Parts: sequence; C-alpha cells; structure tokens
Amino acid sequence: MRYGLILAGGRGTRFWPRSRRKTPKQVLTVTGEHSLIQATVHRLAPLIPPENIWILANEHVRDLIVEQLPEIPQNQILAEPEQRNTAAAIGLAAHILESIDPEAVFGVFPSDHVIADGNAYVEALKPAFEAAAYGKIAVLGIAPRWAETGYGYIEFEPGVRAGDHPNVQPVKSFREKPDAETAKKFVEAGNFFWNAGMFFWRAEVVLDNLRRHLPKTATLLAGLPGFRDPEFNERLKQVFPLCENISIDYAVLEKAQGVLGVPCGDFGWSDVGSWDALYDLLPQDASHNSGAELLVHDSSGNFVQAGAKMVALLGVKDLIVIDTPDALLIADRGRAQQVGEIVKQLESKGRHELL
Repeated sequence: MRYGLILAGGRGTRFWPRSRRKTPKQVLTVTGEHSLIQATVHRLAPLIPPENIWILANEHVRDLIVEQLPEIPQNQILAEPEQRNTAAAIGLAAHILESIDPEAVFGVFPSDHVIADGNAYVEALKPAFEAAAYGKIAVLGIAPRWAETGYGYIEFEPGVRAGDHPNVQPVKSFREKPDAETAKKFVEAGNFFWNAGMFFWRAEVVLDNLRRHLPKTATLLAGLPGFRDPEFNERLKQVFPLCENISIDYAVLEKAQGVLGVPCGDFGWSDVGSWDALYDLLPQDASHNSGAELLVHDSSGNFVQAGAKMVALLGVKDLIVIDTPDALLIADRGRAQQVGEIVKQLESKGRHELL
C-alpha cells in the first residue's frame, strides 16, 4: 500500500513579509489557483489517494491546513509538539504507518514546491515506489538547469543521464551545497542531479536505519504506542521534543548502503525557495518586470507584489517590493536568499506581531 508523507512544518522565512508563522509559504497561493500544499496533494492523487496522505505541520498552521484540505482525514494532519527536523518527523511517520499497516511503503514530499508537468512527475515517482516496495531506499534527482549553489546534489555513476528511468540507478554519493566553481563542474559532468528532498522507502526500512544510525531517536519513537492507542497523543508530546534535531540526509541517507535514485528529466521543478525564485516562475513584461499593477519607466528586472495597489517604478533595477498591510519589504533581487536575516532581526527585537 502506498502512502504519502507531506512535510509542512517550515516557516518559509525567506518569503517574509507574506509568509508568517500562522500563514507560512506552504499555505499561500503563489502560482495558479491553489496553495502550494493543495497543489502538492492534487498532483500526487494519481498514485496516492487522499485517505493515504499524512501531513506533519506545526501547531500554528495545522487548522488552516485542515481547512484547505478537507479531503484528507483530519486525524492524519498532525501538529508536531516541537520542530525536530526531518529525521524525527520521518521516523514518527514510519512508526505510525507501521502500526497501522506493517507493509506500508511511503514517499516523503515537501509541501512547498512547484512542478509544472504533473504527468512527467508522476511517471518519475513510479520506479521510486517500485524500488521502495522491494526494500530499497530511493530518491529523486532533478536534472540541473544551472550551476546552483543552494541545493545539495546526488551523484550517479558516470554516464547516467536525465530520463534514464523507468530503471532506478545506484547513487554513488550525496554532495552538500557546493561553491560556484564546484557546482559548475557538477553540471558539466552530467551525472550530478539536484537533491529535491523526495525519498521513498518501506516504513520498516526507515525504522531499521534509524536504529542503526540514530539509536536515541529510534528508541524514543519505538516507545510510543500505536497510532490508534488512546495514549498516543499524550505520549507524543512527552517523547518527540527529546528526539535529536537532525535532517534525514545527515542522519540516514548519507550513511545508508545501496541507495537508488531516479535521474529525472525536466518536469518544471522549483523549490520556490525565495522571492527571486518565484519571480522566475511568473510572467514578465518586455523589460523583465513582474507584477500585477505596474506603471514602469526606465526600470527593469523588478518583482512587485502589492495587492491591487498601483505601483510606479522609475529608474530602478532588480528590486523585490513586497507590500502587506503591516510590513513592506524592499530588497535587491540578488540578495533574496537573505530575507530570513530580516526575520532574525525581528525576533531579536521582540516584534512577534510581524512574525
């Protein structure tokens, strides 16, 4: 039986001031008609029915996700008692799924990505789920479109090229976010793919690997009762905050043996990790400005979101302008990845009403 785990606990600080604790990026509509998490569920539907979807969020946003996704059983939209990174979250999901279906196979999916070609995406998931059903760990690799320094990379054997599925390929190594020169070499080599953060495995395989590589967290999760036990929620509140704060990549994937990967072609994947990444996805005028109500003179490369407000641009270049009722962001597009630093300043100043 296939299941999907959607991780929705992030805050999306680089999307401030629109992304806040109670309305983080994953519940915002940034492209199309649906929020990012709604789009995630919809594109998985050909392979995973809503009743087999599980979502891990945080307490600030859980109720809004329940509202946005009425097709998902409410008891399968869980609020983590405390954020403990992806190893604990995925281990918790594996414990829950094994307690209700010992044969469970599940994929892990971020809640805030954009994928343009849903059909090609679903075709890429099939061999990953097949490999997982046979007890393997499988990952998706996305063919790089440029030498990105903000992503980790999956290294396949030399000669592996995009679209070499339906057969999964052995993963040679996982590489951390590279510097610009190394990223360029990765792209030129042709067998390095972006790590999209999508993983596939049997629930028992996850738990076995946690016991081997992260025994403290594995022991804590093993002490939880089954999901349908009336004591489950109370015990979770006690146990989960004690789990180690580490990603599944560091804890398991980089140490596991025999990991397989799907070297995917271009199905229009983006992690929409910053305002600049969103700018690249949206329509632009002849001078590469993007925004709904713009009056432009001698200006280029600007991204503006100001609701229904008319915005006039005069002699400016490569700016991000995001206007909300209580905050205005003006930034150089080239520094979009640093918007999270503004959030840290707000936290240090105690401006919780803006978070």
